[in-house]
Amino acid sequence: MSLKIKQDHARFKAIVRGRIKQNLRKFIQRGEMLGKRGQETVTIPVPTIDIPHFKYGHKEQGGVGQGDGDVGSPLSPGAVEPGSGEAGQGEGDHVLEVDVSLEELAAILGEELELPRIQPKGRDRVVAQKTRYTGVNTSGPESLRHFKRTYKQALRRQIASGTYNAKAPVIVPTREDRRYRSWKLTPLPENNAVILYMMDVSGSMGDEQKEIVRIESFWIDTWLRSQYRGLECRYIIHDAVAREVDRETFFHTRESGGTMISSAYKLCQEIIDGDYSPSNWNIYPFHFSDGDNWSADDTRLCLDILKTQMLPAVNLFCYGQVESPYGSGQFIKDLREGFDAEAKLSLSEIADKEAIYGSIKEFLGKGK
Repeated sequence: MSLKIKQDHARFKAIVRGRIKQNLRKFIQRGEMLGKRGQETVTIPVPTIDIPHFKYGHKEQGGVGQGDGDVGSPLSPGAVEPGSGEAGQGEGDHVLEVDVSLEELAAILGEELELPRIQPKGRDRVVAQKTRYTGVNTSGPESLRHFKRTYKQALRRQIASGTYNAKAPVIVPTREDRRYRSWKLTPLPENNAVILYMMDVSGSMGDEQKEIVRIESFWIDTWLRSQYRGLECRYIIHDAVAREVDRETFFHTRESGGTMISSAYKLCQEIIDGDYSPSNWNIYPFHFSDGDNWSADDTRLCLDILKTQMLPAVNLFCYGQVESPYGSGQFIKDLREGFDAEAKLSLSEIADKEAIYGSIKEFLGKGK
């Protein structure tokens, strides 16, 4: 019976996986994640799977409903027309919610977008060893002798043997009484990859544009976490001035004023220089904007920062230009002119949510 259940469960998981792959583009475009469950799984709706249920069939003869009668005649005095009557207790049709691990979701994403596996640089998947004391043994080094457990064991032995004197309580542990702490080494992965998200929050970036960034960043996180044992994320928002914020502030801040993209690039480079050595970290800056910069001089400064400082230090720099009715969209053109076929630079124009699917492949398809 247990084997049969496992087989049925595996078959059901395969069906769910197929439905997710079939509808992946829709999930990405619409952000159809009903909510995270902790940090390891997400809940997504799969409305096209029929949950097994009993269904009555028609008999050739006999049984209820056979015999004389006209079409439309009530089967019982209590029969009512659809849509009438009070609220009942019956179960209706529901969307099936399934929990999918982020690891499985990343695998599906990689298969559907044909994303290459990333080859990390530097300390590839560095794993340290952490000592954890997990119990007590009867042998071990004297430096790990557990005094309390040894004393209790000696006291228990003397009471049991009748040698314990309550008026002169002298406890002398023997070799058999000694107890020692036991330990085991557990792998402790070190963070060796960081994503630095930058977003323009000036007045021209509205809620729709920020929602696009939020959805795309979720899938970027999901894929990169499948490539590294540990991953850190830092968040920078900017208009004319840049500042580092937490994730919640990053996606829910709206400001007005002009835009100086160089302020974000300067702050990003300061964070890299201070916290993430390029020889030990795999670095992924992502910048999202509507492409409207303050001046041509500031754009030239951005190109200089990228060329001389940031691109030599990072694995991949990704710029996503989110279409806005108020932005000029000039910045991505300047990047294309300034960097002809630069391997570490990935550019993407994101017109709407339907473009997120292709944008993810443009960003991550290089396998850097």
